[in-house]
Amino acid sequence: MTIINENSFKGYSGNALEVLKKFKAPVWSEVELITAKGSYKGLILPRSETADNLHIVLKMPVGYNIGIAARSIVDIKINGFKEAHYKIPEKEFPYDENKPNVKLLGTGGTIASRLDYRTGAVIPAFSPGELYGSVPELADYCNLHTEKLYGVFSENMGPEQWIGTAKAIGKEIENGAHGIVIGHGTDVMHHTSAILSFMVQNSPVPIVMVGSQRSSDRPSSDAALNLIHAVKTAAESDIAEVMVCMFGPTSDQYGLLHRGTRVRKMHSSYRSTFRTIGDIPIAKVDRESITPLRKDYKKRRKDKNVEINAVFEEKVSIVYYYPNMQPDIIDSLIDNGYKGIVIAGTGLGHVNKPAYAALKRAQEKNVAVYMTVQTLWGYVQMYVYETGREMLQLGVVPAANMLPEVAYVKLGWALGQTGDLEKVKEIMLTPVAGETTEREPSNGYLIYQGGLPEVEEFISKYRK
Repeated sequence: MTIINENSFKGYSGNALEVLKKFKAPVWSEVELITAKGSYKGLILPRSETADNLHIVLKMPVGYNIGIAARSIVDIKINGFKEAHYKIPEKEFPYDENKPNVKLLGTGGTIASRLDYRTGAVIPAFSPGELYGSVPELADYCNLHTEKLYGVFSENMGPEQWIGTAKAIGKEIENGAHGIVIGHGTDVMHHTSAILSFMVQNSPVPIVMVGSQRSSDRPSSDAALNLIHAVKTAAESDIAEVMVCMFGPTSDQYGLLHRGTRVRKMHSSYRSTFRTIGDIPIAKVDRESITPLRKDYKKRRKDKNVEINAVFEEKVSIVYYYPNMQPDIIDSLIDNGYKGIVIAGTGLGHVNKPAYAALKRAQEKNVAVYMTVQTLWGYVQMYVYETGREMLQLGVVPAANMLPEVAYVKLGWALGQTGDLEKVKEIMLTPVAGETTEREPSNGYLIYQGGLPEVEEFISKYRK
């Protein structure tokens, strides 16, 4: 029996390697770590090159990783040894001349990936053989072809990658792809889906963006099912739009197809993080079927005609208004040569009066300024209150119910085409891909308040 008291930790340097050597517990050992706070069972993982040397990382039986301070460990019981091999086995992707050809373009993210525990980095599985070895169900729907365009984290996606992806989509459509899937990190997927909706217009085939909230080494990963749903949509759907395909509910019952300009990531870790804002999704998808939820989508065609307008002005910013925001924020953007500013304003689209002088200066410097609402749901209504009417006089243009991020990328796209602010305004206020709608449907705004009896009764029927 191990007795744990304050003397148990004397002489410990806190170095993880020293502790592992002391107890003769090599990496990949199946162990029970005994600490002052309890014991933990799992597999000892290699330390990431970017991690500190003060913790030992365990992969627990449930699949999650935890870090345990090395200096707190008083004993290690070794139960076995199980070196993990994380190379995904490749299998030749079967070709069937009766099945459609789908192109998967990779930009990064954790979709169909493995984790390299040496570096802590997620390594994509991306060749057709790797994908087939990882998700063999893909062969049920299509002949899959892949191309890695980029290998960047979601936050590093920007105009260069957007333009390159749009041009690659045009090339694949010209080459006869029956559908296109884009693997992407989830954090800014809604930015990319919006800009591609503007850069790629009148596509004859589905363009489906997909990612995963949880990497493939985790038992709760959504990677495989999201990929299956996306590939099925690209192969079989008659919806020829830019869409985001991710989990619908928190369970694995079905995925949802969201219009690229009305979707937003709404939770940092839920698998059901994406939802359509101010409207309803286009369709739901599962392994067996694709069920449209609305009829007003663009339909698949047999031609190869598509309009690619891949331009973007990088000197555009988005400003989230907050109480006591100082006007020098807007002034600094003007001074640094920004050509467009999107404001996420309060209420119906407001900022404080101290900002007026900066807005007037933006107007004089020919800077395009557009107003959205930080509430996300609802419309900018700048005629209702004095503040809004005053800002209209200062050249601020209301952007209806366009989401702030969508307004940002559309303004960059518009300014990439012309510096004439009247033409920019025409582009901004003319709907291209459902980014603004005439009205918000009654079921387009649903936020349930947990804890209320009627809500708890309702969600208990669907909670898994």
